[in-house]
Amino acid sequence: MSTPSALPDNLLSRSWRSEEQIHELLATYVSARAVLGLSLVVMQVLPWFVLRRGEPGASLLICGAYAAQALGVWLWPKVRTLVRGRIDMRQWWLTIGADVLVFSALHALDNNSSFNFAALLVLPVLMAGVLCTWLPALATSAAVTLVMLGVALDRAAQGGDVAGLLMQSGLAGGGLFIITLVAGQLANWAASEERTAFHSLAMARQQAELNRLVIDEMAEGILVVDAQASVRVANPAARALLAEQGEGDGPEAPFSLQDRPGWWMLWRDVERAFSSGHWPPVGTDLTLTYEHHPPRAIRMRIRCTQRPVASSVSGAPPADPQGLAVVFLEESSSVEARQRQERLMTMGRMAASVAHEIRNPLAAIAQANELFMEDELRPDQQLLGRIVADNVERLKRIVEDVLEAAPAGSVASSVLDLATETEAIVQEWCRTAGVARSPGSLLRLTLPPGPVGVFFDVHHLRRVVVNLLDNARRHTASAPEAVWLGVSDEGVAHVRLWVGSQGEPIAPDVERYLFEPFHSTRSRGTGLGLYICRELCQRHGAMIDYQHRPDTSHPNVFSVVMRRAAWPGAR
Repeated sequence: MSTPSALPDNLLSRSWRSEEQIHELLATYVSARAVLGLSLVVMQVLPWFVLRRGEPGASLLICGAYAAQALGVWLWPKVRTLVRGRIDMRQWWLTIGADVLVFSALHALDNNSSFNFAALLVLPVLMAGVLCTWLPALATSAAVTLVMLGVALDRAAQGGDVAGLLMQSGLAGGGLFIITLVAGQLANWAASEERTAFHSLAMARQQAELNRLVIDEMAEGILVVDAQASVRVANPAARALLAEQGEGDGPEAPFSLQDRPGWWMLWRDVERAFSSGHWPPVGTDLTLTYEHHPPRAIRMRIRCTQRPVASSVSGAPPADPQGLAVVFLEESSSVEARQRQERLMTMGRMAASVAHEIRNPLAAIAQANELFMEDELRPDQQLLGRIVADNVERLKRIVEDVLEAAPAGSVASSVLDLATETEAIVQEWCRTAGVARSPGSLLRLTLPPGPVGVFFDVHHLRRVVVNLLDNARRHTASAPEAVWLGVSDEGVAHVRLWVGSQGEPIAPDVERYLFEPFHSTRSRGTGLGLYICRELCQRHGAMIDYQHRPDTSHPNVFSVVMRRAAWPGAR
């Protein structure tokens, strides 16, 4: 059997043990050795110095040398420094190896003395089982067992009982092997449990941090309240709802709902839910009243984290002092706004269905009017026919606007040349609107000399450009180059199409509703033009926006930023 001194350095590593754990075990062991060395010296000197019994011998010298070595190791920080999270051979010899040599020598010199030094051999065997892998730990136990057998044979040669001494040493050696195995298994189990606990703690902290981030970002207010009215958790939305108007955020948790009179109605409903055990799934409306500010109407929902157990005597659910209630708070105005939005979406889908049904009878009216206009009519009848035709066209535009504004699925974007398509759309718009394409005309067009590839749809692009040009012409004076349409680069990945116009800036109270549906400054307008432009742009990953630039010749600018696409010959 190999001795520990012959073992390679990597066999003394503990791959399953962290560096911090080995450092703590090694530091404790080194400190215990220093205390043990001083204790051995005191035990050797005390009988001779106080009782004047016996004479100091080799045992005292060995104990003194051991105490000096243990104190030196304890005062030397480098001994407790780990290399790559393991114990090296130098540390083994300075601690476990030194103990084996010293305690073996004391055991060999122990000849019917009052001290039983054989028990000290358990310490290095135990620490070898804890700090070393199986091979060096078992080698340490084997070396100590051989020492005990050698001492037994020596004492048998001096006239002792050979069988008894060998049996006693053999049993002690077997016990040392058992201590090594048990210590190693316990160390492995403890390390595995600690590693699992650290992993579980890390996962719990990560989950808690994730929950905190989610709760803090929620628009709905969340309070975690116990039965004593103490708020343990409050997200920023809840603190803002509880704060008096003009005071900013409310207090940080923990705080009590009984701190301010304005929260009394909130605490009353929470306390009632705790006492009755009834946690209504539907929200209840209540009002928070403040002394110097208007009352604030909120909606509250309560959920309990621990259901009360019904009483076996009366059958009524008692109050649960250990339970927690999760209170969801939301301002009533926000609830009403969300309900209005849902109603608007429903009305939008209904309007799209109605508009689709109107198209057929509207086409029949237009066809009948055309047939009517083919006859020879009196002037007043021709005027009525033209009025019918104009209003039919107006109704067609309204129907098309409503259908375009209706929610639609994803539309596949195609790759097109923005410069070429914009030129064609502008020419068509000029013919329709009666705008001349000549120097000094109403429209100024600035396009890049080469093709510009973008992701969009040709028909949707025509709708957007025509709408922007119509709005610019409608809100500007009939002056040369009063409307300016251009295409320019917007970084590497985007292209910008912009329509600028002269005239008065858009009022702030109108600007905030520019892209909202059914908002128009014209009596005959539907208020869907810019809203449809925004919807069409979003379907193709583009973005439309308005900017007022008073320092330019065309201060009112609508910009459409599109995604750039590869195009042969494009810049």
